[in-house]
Amino acid sequence: MALHRLERKLQQLKPPRLLVVGDLMLDEYISGRSERISPEAPVPVVEVSRQELRLGGAGNVMHNLRALGCEVVSVGFVGQDADGEELRQLLLQSGVETAGLQSLKSRLTTRKTRILSNHQQMLRIDREQSRELSVNEELALLEQAAASVVGCQAILLSDYLKGILTPAVVQGLIELGRSQGIPVVIDPKGRDYAKYRGATLLTPNRKEAELATGIAILDEQSLQQAGRSLLETCRLESLVLTRSEEGMTIFSGTNHAHLATEAREVFDVTGAGDTVLALLGYGVATGLGVNDAACLANIGAGIVVAKVGTSTVSFEELLLELQRRAIGEGGKIVGAQMLAQELALEKRCGRQVVFTNGCFDLLHVGHVKYLQKARALGDLLVLGLNSDASIRRLKGEKRPLIDQEERAHILAALDCIDYLVIFDEDTPYALIELLRPDILVKGGDYLAEEVVGKEIVESYGGRVELISFVDGKSTTNIIDKILEQYREE
Repeated sequence: MALHRLERKLQQLKPPRLLVVGDLMLDEYISGRSERISPEAPVPVVEVSRQELRLGGAGNVMHNLRALGCEVVSVGFVGQDADGEELRQLLLQSGVETAGLQSLKSRLTTRKTRILSNHQQMLRIDREQSRELSVNEELALLEQAAASVVGCQAILLSDYLKGILTPAVVQGLIELGRSQGIPVVIDPKGRDYAKYRGATLLTPNRKEAELATGIAILDEQSLQQAGRSLLETCRLESLVLTRSEEGMTIFSGTNHAHLATEAREVFDVTGAGDTVLALLGYGVATGLGVNDAACLANIGAGIVVAKVGTSTVSFEELLLELQRRAIGEGGKIVGAQMLAQELALEKRCGRQVVFTNGCFDLLHVGHVKYLQKARALGDLLVLGLNSDASIRRLKGEKRPLIDQEERAHILAALDCIDYLVIFDEDTPYALIELLRPDILVKGGDYLAEEVVGKEIVESYGGRVELISFVDGKSTTNIIDKILEQYREE
């Protein structure tokens, strides 16, 4: 996958306007500590410290799209109840257009309550109703969708089998997309996929694909069989089959492609399917090919499963992750502006950023020990590396001995370095001002008052730390020793 190309393309895309229809729900999270067992029954007692309501189901798809900067139009039904009003307000706060959202006395707004302790889900309580819409309600929804689709670049359907996306509604929306010349992307559920026939793209997971086809996906052959079966029987343009830790498989025409999973520590898979639908819809609506759109969805899903609960992935997070993967070496070598955005995210997660800088020409043990000590002062270490041009100005035309790209990749191989950025100025003053590290580190041969950027860091509550070098270990000494041996020979 040409990630550099995809990164550039993503930066050029204009966020689309999208119509989203599906089962809206509230996701409630009750969090606290659990340190004892109830005397009334053998169950843990959770001392509640936090309660939060989030958009779930189709609402989470909309929230993900808004995080990407899309214009989102909501069409559908909620209950005429307090939860329905709460859901509407959350959509409005997120920036979703809700004029097409109607309230029904006959429906109960879905609320899923999750009780967590130490980021682990202990119990889920569902309040919901799965009654299908009446014929009149179906007609009202389709009329509203037809009025709302003007100016949209795609229609996204989020089906949780709660009764909104009946066969008549789904087929009506697929026909609406066809009449408007825009793609219809669906996250499906259930056994009977006949109602999805004619969609542009379906996004089932492995379990859903097995249920719909009756084929146990155990190996490459059964995977191909299941994917081809859905592609042909549903008359789809494309199918993206998500396979959890095994990644995704894209079926399109007679071709297929595998995407490896984006390895991360998994905290919660809740809402990962919503993110996949949102990003695939975003991609195809902006004209990306299905492979590129699936690549974005794969990366986005990897980001959200590292968060707790139904979460979103931002446009900036996608760009940063693409840049990391495109650059290589674990994505440590980053441009200054992109790094500033990444560090802002890191800080919001409570991480302390350590910064140091230098030429690091001819890497030696003194450098390594210095960098290891610097890393130990915080949660992550950023290294500002002098460019070739700045080293020549500082140390003469014969330096550096190793060019900046080689130096950067050698340093990026060190575990103690989390990010590396090359700067062209004589001092890192502007870089420090941009990155705003918590701790600024220099070698012990400096006085604290001499450290460039000290006043910047201290102005917002940061500090300067001095670390002693290993005696006798320097690039200059190594060069002198080589020259001395050469002269003797």
